[in-house]
Amino acid sequence: MNLSVSLGYCSKVRLFRNKATVYLCRKLSDVPISSDGPQSSSGEEKPRRTRRVPGSASVLLFPGQGSQFVGMGKGLLKYGNVKEMFAVAQKVLGYDLLSLCLNGPEKDLMKTVHCQPAVFVCSLAAVERLNHENPGAIESCVTAAGFSVGEFAALVFSGAMNFTEALFAVKVRAEAMQKASDQVPSGMLSVIGRPQANYKYTCVQAREHCVSLGIQEPVCAIANYLFPDGRVIAGHNEALDFLQSNSRELKFTRTRLLPVSGAFHTALMEPAVEPLRDVLRQIEVRRPEISVHSNVDGKRYMHDKHVRNQLAKQLVSPVKWEQTLHEIYERSQGQEFPHTYEVGPGRHLGSMLQKCNMKAFKNYTHVDVTLTED
Repeated sequence: MNLSVSLGYCSKVRLFRNKATVYLCRKLSDVPISSDGPQSSSGEEKPRRTRRVPGSASVLLFPGQGSQFVGMGKGLLKYGNVKEMFAVAQKVLGYDLLSLCLNGPEKDLMKTVHCQPAVFVCSLAAVERLNHENPGAIESCVTAAGFSVGEFAALVFSGAMNFTEALFAVKVRAEAMQKASDQVPSGMLSVIGRPQANYKYTCVQAREHCVSLGIQEPVCAIANYLFPDGRVIAGHNEALDFLQSNSRELKFTRTRLLPVSGAFHTALMEPAVEPLRDVLRQIEVRRPEISVHSNVDGKRYMHDKHVRNQLAKQLVSPVKWEQTLHEIYERSQGQEFPHTYEVGPGRHLGSMLQKCNMKAFKNYTHVDVTLTED
């Protein structure tokens, strides 16, 4: 895979932490490219950040695909490096991402190949806004997590990746996922069930139904753990049709097809794994400077190899968001909760936090990606 399209383009995106400047994107010309990918100019580990009192700390949450909407980014160009970020994106992606975000058309923005880079860039633009309006929230951030593609934005924010290379990886990821989706008619179904609902057995029943229709090796599995009794199930369209038709018997109280083109985070995304793994080998990945939690198991990333392995595995593994929130917000009784900022389009992650942990949600703020211009 050739990274030359992204070389030489870099916005000097800066976030100030602990009286030191962390560059989210450094000049790629300073990063030598080898067959093993860009190499760090220094093998030294950066020191971990000082532990903070929970009540004075902050957590940043980055949304994923499905949160995008036409108009996002409006009014954000005046903040920090946002204008330059979109200029870099145009060169890396080969199209005007800013125009697509601001003006659509919606049918194009909704495509996987477009919406993943759009959410990635707009989320980091929201970080620039937060840094302008409340720099203390950036200074005090100790933990970050992102939902699916949002994990790349979280890793950029943490200093584990630079902006341009991460955007290129997101581009490759989105294209590979779109190609995998085009191979099999499939989708994703959001489900809310009663406490008696057995989601895994439900998927077994749906697969058996597909076999009865002559479908070989059908896929139907939990793709997202959102909150208690909230799941996304993904797989062949025939499996999702079965779930909707039998929702009452399966103890579902509500089902809704998601506006996506494939069964993300299931075995149907296997063809997308190697293209992503290949580009992750070529870009520089560092140990995050703050805690960043993996979608695969909710645990913190420990080193660069761990980041590469988990990001590739994430494509075919369920997003364990509910488990991630428990990992982030678990604390002793009486201990204060951190301030939480959802940076990016939509309030989906805040809604899930509210369902998982009401006490933590009381300190929640959404940093919007639209602003009425003066």
